[in-house]
Amino acid sequence: MPLPSIDCDYLADQLRRLLAIPSPTGYTDPIVRYLSEELERMGVPYSVTRRGAILALYRGREVEGARAIVSHLDTLGATVKMIKDNGRLELVPVGTWSARAAETTRCTILSDEGAFRGTILPLKASGHTFNEEIDTQPVGWQHVELRIDADCTDRKSVEALGIHIGDHVAIDPGTEFLDNGYIVSRHLDDKAGVAAMLAALKAMVDDRVRVPVDIHFIFTITEEVGSGASAVLLDNVVAMVSIDNGTTAPGQNSAEFGVTIGMADQVGPFDYHLTRKLIRLCAEHDIRHQRDVFRYYRSDSASALEGGADVRTALITFGIDASHSYERIHLHALKSIAELTYLYAASPVEIARDIEELAGLEGFTEQPTDPAPHSHDDPSAHG
Repeated sequence: MPLPSIDCDYLADQLRRLLAIPSPTGYTDPIVRYLSEELERMGVPYSVTRRGAILALYRGREVEGARAIVSHLDTLGATVKMIKDNGRLELVPVGTWSARAAETTRCTILSDEGAFRGTILPLKASGHTFNEEIDTQPVGWQHVELRIDADCTDRKSVEALGIHIGDHVAIDPGTEFLDNGYIVSRHLDDKAGVAAMLAALKAMVDDRVRVPVDIHFIFTITEEVGSGASAVLLDNVVAMVSIDNGTTAPGQNSAEFGVTIGMADQVGPFDYHLTRKLIRLCAEHDIRHQRDVFRYYRSDSASALEGGADVRTALITFGIDASHSYERIHLHALKSIAELTYLYAASPVEIARDIEELAGLEGFTEQPTDPAPHSHDDPSAHG
């Protein structure tokens, strides 16, 4: 199969639209509605769970032995922990991210009465008042507060606005698309993965590509708080590929170009055979790729396994600089992921035995244990 043609304009446009829709974990109805409408426009059948996870179906020749490709719609955010006597809001984070990354960000308080704008500030924000203390004050969520852009200077006036403890806070993305292909924004984790999945699905629909088994394109809504794909896989799914971010940082091998294939994360190695199939597809189709291991990281794959799913799992990522902060990626990585997603969906089934939940050893996989060809070479033979 030749390398598929990915519509990068469509990919970038979808990413812009997704980033513009606030979707902190727990407040994802608007983005679920948007994505469902886009799937309907493409003519792709889908179902929505009670809480809002989306399961889109690209039909294959066989129903059993289905594959899942998964990304998440929810993002980091915050909730109101306390209304302070000075009319400002104490926050707790939704998802794992630093208060340092939240300082001076613009945001929206999503109250039952409507949306209010505001800014997250350190407790000592003014150098004219606190002098050098603005640089020496501690970092942490107890050391920031949300200033509401409304006439409210005490607890009573805030409550009169209709703002309450537990209200969601959505952080502005601050998105920039640069002419050189770089994209800078908050919440690229994982809206960039969602956009890449949509671009792959569009290419499959446009090409009317035939796939051997059903492909479930799944969009989860609680990955940032750990549950993600724990309860969304159908019983006929035997393999699952998560699409998420890979951290480009000192000590990591991820890159902002090509596909970074996760070999292991904090919960352990990904499936040997599925991971190496993805590596082979990259090599066979000249898709730039690299491998990485993530020590402080988990994805929808971990959630699925912890939820009891007996499936093979793998992780493919777009390299992201400053993950869970003001993030940066490159369009090249998203295009590469979309290409690999398409190729994986169309690839032949290699482990037919996986259709059976329980079976004997016939058809069971093998992992190499023989010595490597050059492991016993005489060093003197190489000069």
